[in-house]
Amino acid sequence: MTPPPRTDRDTLTPRPLNVRRGVNPHAPGSAHLRLGRTEILATVSVEDKPAPHMRGKKEGWLTAEYAMLPRATTDRQARERNLQNGRRHEIQRLLGRAFRAAVDLRHFRGQTLYVDCDVLVADGGTRVASVLAGYAALHDFADRLIQSGKLSEWPLLHTVGAASVGLIGDELRVDLDYAEDRVARADLNVVATDAGLLIEAQGGAEEGPISSAEYVRLLTAGVEAVGALLRELHRQL
Repeated sequence: MTPPPRTDRDTLTPRPLNVRRGVNPHAPGSAHLRLGRTEILATVSVEDKPAPHMRGKKEGWLTAEYAMLPRATTDRQARERNLQNGRRHEIQRLLGRAFRAAVDLRHFRGQTLYVDCDVLVADGGTRVASVLAGYAALHDFADRLIQSGKLSEWPLLHTVGAASVGLIGDELRVDLDYAEDRVARADLNVVATDAGLLIEAQGGAEEGPISSAEYVRLLTAGVEAVGALLRELHRQL
């Protein structure tokens, strides 16, 4: 079943974004981000210990973790205790690649950075909202390092964000909510920089194959939506 036409925004406009940084007093970097009705809490932690595969190397390492609270969805989901959960593992790998593209890890030799993204409320786009929230937390972390004098050089190489995009019938929509995502015949999660450089595109066709032209339309719209979201994110940081 096709969801009704959008009345609050046009098909190529992302949902309203709101971000607050520094929300966790215990974390050296943190942010709360709302994208439509999806809400993410992201924190950055630092361990003065290198990852095993980075010992003796000139840069540190960054890893990401993702979890969804039991009542993040309309029905209670069992608390995620299995670290090998396939969906969680896939999202964590995406987040890790996105954040490592953002951070100059040469500033953190002998250390490991952890970016934890927890879904408080889910209404579609939790992984792309986690990329945006995690980047906001890293920005908060970097700013605190500069302000405290612990670093003299800005440690973020790229401004990184993400957006979902899908085809509902023949209509292309960006930043799908849950009702749209569940009926899309093809969808992508696009991770890119504010300069339009692509980091990752993840997704595919749901109801039979799509053409290469349709895929390019999705990818192009996704990159443009990332740019729009990052402009709004930086306005609020």
